[in-house]
Amino acid sequence: MAYGISTYAYFWRISARAPRPMTLPGMLRDTRALGGEVFQICDYPEIETYDAAQLADVRALADDLGLTLELGTRGVRPDHLLKYFDMARQLGVTLVRSMMNTATHRPTPAEAIALLGESVPAYADAGVTLGLETYEQVSTDDLVTVVRGVDSRHLGVVLDPGNSVARLERPADVVAATAPYVVNIHVKDFAFTRRDGWVGFTYAGAPLGTGLLDYDGMIAAVDAARTPGAPGVNQIVEHWLPWQEEGYEATALLEHQWTQHSISTLLRSE
Repeated sequence: MAYGISTYAYFWRISARAPRPMTLPGMLRDTRALGGEVFQICDYPEIETYDAAQLADVRALADDLGLTLELGTRGVRPDHLLKYFDMARQLGVTLVRSMMNTATHRPTPAEAIALLGESVPAYADAGVTLGLETYEQVSTDDLVTVVRGVDSRHLGVVLDPGNSVARLERPADVVAATAPYVVNIHVKDFAFTRRDGWVGFTYAGAPLGTGLLDYDGMIAAVDAARTPGAPGVNQIVEHWLPWQEEGYEATALLEHQWTQHSISTLLRSE
């Protein structure tokens, strides 16, 4: 097990709102400076434009910094997953996170099982694990059905229980249902706050340890469900940080502070 940071912890600093968006090398160096051991390049479309030389440069930098790399994308179509498999091999990645749906494809569980059956064997043969993330577009029951249906040690669940609240699934229930299949964890705290005038709520991120995430309970459940001798599960910091009214500088500073707090908290938990 190792602790790391995702591109989602740099959401605003790599966005079009940033005067000078952080680069991938910049995020890798920042992760190392903060004490992270893993960097997950997640939903970062620019990586798909990299040629072999650029991917080699990213891998070399990660090696120099002592970082393990992971990848993240969306979808279960074989051609897309095999494209990420090829990138994973070039980057030395052994964990690729994906999601069931894309903007143009929403497979049924049966269809997803069939499609994953075309790509997961290649991942397994190379020792690369594919993880499907919990989120509101797909019920946790359906996600587990797909993982069990493919029945491979190299297909599992990326656990992020806060995502499923929008489906009215309790985080504790999501953790309990997926614990035996978890291969990666996104550590992201969350909370509800009342809107002005007490008209509804805002559901957004919170600094780790201040929101509704039962971090200790989540980790205990996953640890208890692990098969003896199975590889450890990396924990990756993410955020749902709302844009700050004061503008970019205030938002970027708070994003950095949340990231620093989260990774420091995880490292102290060892």
